[in-house]
This record gives sequence, structure tokens and C-alpha cells, in this order.
Amino acid sequence: MDLGVLCVHAHPDDEAIWTGGTLARYADEGARTAVVTCTWHGGTVRAAELERSLEILGAGPPRLLGYADARNPDSASGSPRFLDAPFDEAVGRVVEHIREFRPDVVLTYDGYGGYGHPDHVHAHRVTLAAVEAAGYDQLYPGTGAPWRPRSVHLATLPRSVVLAQWQAVFGAPPEPGATLPGVPDEQVTTTLDVGRWAGRKWEAMHAHASEVARGASMTLLTSLPEPARAQMLSTEWYRRVSGQDGPHDALV
Repeated sequence: MDLGVLCVHAHPDDEAIWTGGTLARYADEGARTAVVTCTWHGGTVRAAELERSLEILGAGPPRLLGYADARNPDSASGSPRFLDAPFDEAVGRVVEHIREFRPDVVLTYDGYGGYGHPDHVHAHRVTLAAVEAAGYDQLYPGTGAPWRPRSVHLATLPRSVVLAQWQAVFGAPPEPGATLPGVPDEQVTTTLDVGRWAGRKWEAMHAHASEVARGASMTLLTSLPEPARAQMLSTEWYRRVSGQDGPHDALV
């Protein structure tokens, strides 16, 4: 498969949670795959965990921007928080990865950042700006030849799935007016069956042992009944925001 897929994520472990099945599936089908991670320094425990997760998913070595996590200043000592770094600087660093890797498809979070995490929302904004800027030779000279990806997809959740999972976890629907993740079902343009790679995705998630120990990455999934957990591991959903319409069950 002559295809390049580049993910841009905020933190180590997001590549497994949001796009792990997609990365494993496309790597096995012969695509080039890679992940840019906006926060954490190399040499930290979480960077090492990211390296192991990417090995499991077949997505190459870590591409760390090295900014600090908004909620963990120890993630990148001496570096600004991702949220506080100059916007143009962060965009330019992602542009450099786009021009070097030359992906056909770029994946990142939806506009709500999946569930509202400020680093996720910022990664969404930076990525969309970088995808546009990467195609102009006038912008960010010295970061490689211009490149325009064929499409951009935003990792998201159909609202029907969110409501079903909420019911499964809490035994009741959300309160009226509650802010929920995801988008209306009709806005989901791509539904990927990654069931064959669910085990790899789960293994990659567990590679982030420090997050597993903290309960962060696994809290929702481990609290779900088995059928609901299997659905979350076996399916990944996207909203295409650029490029020509394609099949509902593939990125291109």
C-alpha cells in the first residue's frame, strides 16, 4: 500500500487510545505510519513508554515536540507548556514533520479534543494550521519542501455510542444539558473496523504502565461491561474535514 498516515497527538498514550487500531491496521497493510506527540521530553518514563507503544503499533520512533503537559510541569523541565508556546512556533514544528514524512492522511482530535482536554484542543488547532501551512513555500522556509496531505480526519465518537457507554457505566442517561464528547452520528464520515487489531491496541495502551498504574488511561475502558469495551477497542471513528469524500470504512 503506497500510503502515509501521520497522527498528531497531545500526550503519550493518546496514540493508542484514539488511533491505535488504525495505526496497527494500516501498518499491517503496508502503509507508512508515524506519530507526532506534542508534549513530554525524551528520556522521561512516559517517552520510553511511548516508544514501546509505537513499536507495538508499527508506527516508527517517537517524534516528540518536547513541550510540557498543561497539567504536569515535570513532563518537560525547562520547556514551556504546549499551551503557552508561541502558536507559530508550534505550527512550524508540526509543519517540519509533515514535510519530512509527507503523509497522504493526517489524523488528530476533533475540535473538542475528544473530551475537552486543553492540550487536545490545542493540538487540533495547531495541526489544522500546520496542514494548511505545509503546502506553501512562502511559509516556514528551511523546514523542507512544501507538501499537501490528501485528507485530514478528526478522531471522534458518535453521540449514540457516547450515550450507550454512559448508560453502561452509570446505569442512567446523562443529566439534561450535560456536556458530552463526540459529534452527532451523521457527522461521522469514517468508521474503521479494527477488531483484528484490538489486541495490539490494548497491548499498546498497557505499554503506558505509569498511566495504567495511575488509572488514567484505563479507567473508562475497564469500567465498561465486556461487550461495550469490545466495541470501543474494535472500532475507531473519524470526521473528515478535508479531501475528497471517500469510503465510509477506510481513510482513503
